[in-house]
Amino acid sequence: MKTRDLVYCAVFAALIAVCAWISIPMTVPFTMQTFGVFATVGLLGGKRGSLSVLVYLLLGAVGLPVFAGFKGGIGALMGTTGGYIVGFLASALVMWGLERLWGRSPRALLASMVLGLLVCYALGTVWFMAVYASTTGPVGVATVLGWCVFPFLIPDGVKIALAMLVSARLAKYLR
Repeated sequence: MKTRDLVYCAVFAALIAVCAWISIPMTVPFTMQTFGVFATVGLLGGKRGSLSVLVYLLLGAVGLPVFAGFKGGIGALMGTTGGYIVGFLASALVMWGLERLWGRSPRALLASMVLGLLVCYALGTVWFMAVYASTTGPVGVATVLGWCVFPFLIPDGVKIALAMLVSARLAKYLR
């Protein structure tokens, strides 16, 4: 990687952190993190975008307050919402893999964002259920989906549309 690539990864990891701080507290907070992840991979591509998300996760894991609610540390990752945070890396990796298969056309990027979001939802929901069950008691899939997924479908669709728009407008400046 070139120095420019490393700088892009650092700047976009910081962008994801700033997006995490824009939040509305709930069971799983409404944040702009998904926008940050999708815009990062959309603008930088799969490899650099995934690396940016990994850097973001590592910054949070070592204790920097980069997660929603200005939280950080392993405890934040091991909590009920940690699966969604780790799911951001899974989303980026899915987008990278699909980029290699389908290319970087707008249609391929949109499809990879939607599939990446579904992977994030799946990982986060399973993680939430496991942690919640171990700390509070069993909870049904429908209940967790009602808390953690269904309220986010429309906002996340808007964030994907916004990330697509930003990616299309700014990509030429990053090449």
